Amino acid sequence: MLARTVSFLRSVYRNRNHQVALPRFLTYTVTFGCNARCIMCDSWKMPAKGDLSLDEVDRIFSQLPVMDAVRLTGGEPFVRRDLAEIGQIAQQRLKPLMLHITTNGFLTDRVVAYCEQRDRRVPLQMLVSIDGVGEKHNHVRGSTQAWNMVMETIRALAPRQKSLRLRLGVNQTIVDAEGVDHYRQLREVLRPLGIHNNVVMAYDMSATYNMERDVDVAPTEVGQFSTFGEFTDQNLRDLLDEVEQDVKLLPFGERLAKRYYLRGIRNRLLEKRGTPNPKCVALNAHLRIFPNGDVPTCQFNSRVVGNLREQTFRDVWGSLIATEQRAWVKRCPGCWAECEVLPSAIYTLDLLKPTFAKRA
Repeated sequence: MLARTVSFLRSVYRNRNHQVALPRFLTYTVTFGCNARCIMCDSWKMPAKGDLSLDEVDRIFSQLPVMDAVRLTGGEPFVRRDLAEIGQIAQQRLKPLMLHITTNGFLTDRVVAYCEQRDRRVPLQMLVSIDGVGEKHNHVRGSTQAWNMVMETIRALAPRQKSLRLRLGVNQTIVDAEGVDHYRQLREVLRPLGIHNNVVMAYDMSATYNMERDVDVAPTEVGQFSTFGEFTDQNLRDLLDEVEQDVKLLPFGERLAKRYYLRGIRNRLLEKRGTPNPKCVALNAHLRIFPNGDVPTCQFNSRVVGNLREQTFRDVWGSLIATEQRAWVKRCPGCWAECEVLPSAIYTLDLLKPTFAKRA
């Protein structure tokens, strides 16, 4: 553990000074295939073919450095019947301190079987996407059975978290003003089950989930954040005030991260201020891999710097185009997507700034 800590601090130093570092946080999109039809995401429209085989995943992961965390996502990751094997390869090759999976929870039997049968030496954090109660969730996810299916998954796993070495949470994407009221309703449904619903604001466009490739939809100025839906300032205040109160109930690490994210949302949408704004660690501490082995720049810039199916990790990471895209990252004014922001906040230690500021 001491060696990991020293390595982490070295990575922080390099990331804070825009020096090239080896990745420590992996986001692997195992497939773009999805069994939902979400109104705020085009993943289900994208081709679900050409995904890396297990042998290719093993070969690629064997070239990567040890990771602190591995995030398996999609699309819907459980539409891949071999997700359990992918998770096992990740644990064996990358030796993460934590494995993270985000799922829509439709495939209850597969999700539960995975949690039961996986190697539990590595803790699993699973976020299940629920965007409202009943018909609201069905509408957002594009399925008349979405609510029933996801709640079956939640009820099957919630009482067994300790024995399964599982940290289960709900991710609620706020797509419109109704989401404020549905946050309250969903909280009351989940509270008896001991599950917390985390909130993220849907942004209007993603390069990752876009039918076109090599797309740059990143903000063009500091503090810019365009929501998917329309909100009044009062809508946003009501939501953020309530969510920030509920965050107090989370364990310390999660509380710290969530407060950081919510502070950035409030500042951008209500105060018109672009803070916090950590130095981005895309193509440094944070490595993304697409289903076909492509390595994109980030969530909002899908410019590919290489392909790990066709090239070695060393060649991709040290390529001229990777160097060019790191220069783009350095110039980027900064986004506020949680999946990009939190790795950046952690691997620059910007996450701790508000904590120290309050104590001063």
